[in-house]
Amino acid sequence: MPEDPRTPAPPGPDWTRDQWLRLADRMLAAARRHGSPGHARITFPGAPGGYGRDVDGLEGFARTFLMAGFRIAGARGEGVDELLDWYAKGLATGSDPDSPERWVRLTEHPQAKVEAASIALILDLTRPWLWDRLDPAVRERIVDYLAPAVGDDTYPRINWVWFRIVVQTFLRSAGGPWSAGDIAADLAAHDSFRRADGWLSDGERRGFDHYTGWALHLYPILWTRMSGAADLDGGRRERWESDLDRYLRDAVALVGADGSPVLQGRSLIYRFAAAAPFWAGAVAEVPSVPLGQLRHAADRVVRHFVDRGAPDAEGLLTMGWHGTWRRLAQSYSGPGSPYWASKGLLGIALPADHPVWTAPSVPLPVEQGDFVRAVAAPAWIISGTRADGIVRVVNHGTDHGFEGRGGADSPLYARLGYSTATAPVLDEAGWSRPEDQSVVLVDRDGNTTHRSGMRALGVPPIGSVGPIHWVRIADSGPDHGSGRAGTLRPAARLTVLSLVRGVYEVRLAKVDEVRDDPATLRLRIGGWPVTGDRLVSHLSALVPAGGVPGTTTHDDAGPLGSPVRVPWIDHPVRPGAWTATLVALTTALPDAPHCSVEIADGVRVTWPDGVTTRHHLDLTKEQ
Repeated sequence: MPEDPRTPAPPGPDWTRDQWLRLADRMLAAARRHGSPGHARITFPGAPGGYGRDVDGLEGFARTFLMAGFRIAGARGEGVDELLDWYAKGLATGSDPDSPERWVRLTEHPQAKVEAASIALILDLTRPWLWDRLDPAVRERIVDYLAPAVGDDTYPRINWVWFRIVVQTFLRSAGGPWSAGDIAADLAAHDSFRRADGWLSDGERRGFDHYTGWALHLYPILWTRMSGAADLDGGRRERWESDLDRYLRDAVALVGADGSPVLQGRSLIYRFAAAAPFWAGAVAEVPSVPLGQLRHAADRVVRHFVDRGAPDAEGLLTMGWHGTWRRLAQSYSGPGSPYWASKGLLGIALPADHPVWTAPSVPLPVEQGDFVRAVAAPAWIISGTRADGIVRVVNHGTDHGFEGRGGADSPLYARLGYSTATAPVLDEAGWSRPEDQSVVLVDRDGNTTHRSGMRALGVPPIGSVGPIHWVRIADSGPDHGSGRAGTLRPAARLTVLSLVRGVYEVRLAKVDEVRDDPATLRLRIGGWPVTGDRLVSHLSALVPAGGVPGTTTHDDAGPLGSPVRVPWIDHPVRPGAWTATLVALTTALPDAPHCSVEIADGVRVTWPDGVTTRHHLDLTKEQ
């Protein structure tokens, strides 16, 4: 069970660089206490990961090596002899094929390809103080360890292409084998991930999540500064920095006033890795987001977790969000996996005289005032409200799948809404029977439909449409974040439109082409999932008035506390008829906020604050 969430006092001024260093030193000292005798493996407490203890130990070494490398680089090798000696010994031991602590090789397990990239990246970043001082025989063994990356075509065509790029670039600089063809192919794959306004999708799927920032923007910025990369980038550096600059204008709007990232997407146990793109912006000196806002955003994200128990009292990161909640992990996660959070400490690689440390702090968008922002690539509407500090995302185009290709919904991707204050329902019901932040059909057995494969509508995005389907789930248990495998049966066609103002959304929905007898079904509008008594999740039926309200309660269904409550409203199924529902998430709300909606050839909304808006949407046209 996760801990009952607390609301710490608002953080004070941004941390100084010395405070960032103290956090890194504390975490590194705690990690080293779990190192093997030869320092090649760091195996953290707890049950083994899905890939076994050998992989866990490599992962613990490589991911803490990221943090150690940033610390060494920022200090320019001065005053960090203990770190240099400790990790130098680990490099010598881990690369020794005859050592009982040897690292899992790239040919033995795919996860080694991920961790090899961290090792190569930091060996390049700390070259004068570490690599250049290693014994020649150790350097030769490390080259041999990394060399199988050359010509290996099994790297998935997602963010993993950067693992092969980084490793081969280091090998080239170290006199080892490399392939210009491999690097060109991987750079071309990255090019294919580019979407509108600086966003990147993690592969061909509609994979918009934190990987956009902590991998797909981060690695290009760091790679272009590796030895020899300028010879290989094909003139892409300026474009990448421009893409990052544009993305960061959206990314700073996605951080809550309390520093929480949006709880959406896979690998959430990486926690404050979400701060990495802000530091990447500082490294790249992007023009559109001030240095003081980049540092402030990173500060708020990292301190959100530090103030809520991550790292824990020993200085360790566990598998969870604030505290331990192992169900948040995917099948590839082990006890060392959370240390990708090291990326969120990239700023300590910037020296004390870098202007990021003295730039005046600039508040986050949600700290400055209310805003509504449309993001075209993932088809999101971002709404931030200063009074409660919450950032919400209305989602009409992200499902970790493909348009027109149905599947089971992932609660991490396919819900209609995500926020910095709530987590999707993540028990087995959350995977098999979508309800929170959903519009679904419900049959007499309580089964609900899934919507993956929908098509986003409008520019800026205002809605989505597509077939919905019943899914007989074929498996349970953790996976890579996508929806469960199962057998699909067509249910109907669903159109959902969202109008957003402040804490409120007016959600319009209609079903057509219903395959089953409508009398055997209900149309359910599900609201925000909440825990504790701080948040208000409100639903009220506007068109038609009434409906049958209810609440589903889930025990141990999310990392923010238990139980999780999901309000919903049921309507009879009337094919072709629109429903309108007022949906709200905030910390304080009138008992019965008044809102009215008129639907004709467009939509006229009178909001609870008395403002009337008109939306010229052709609701009579087939979507």
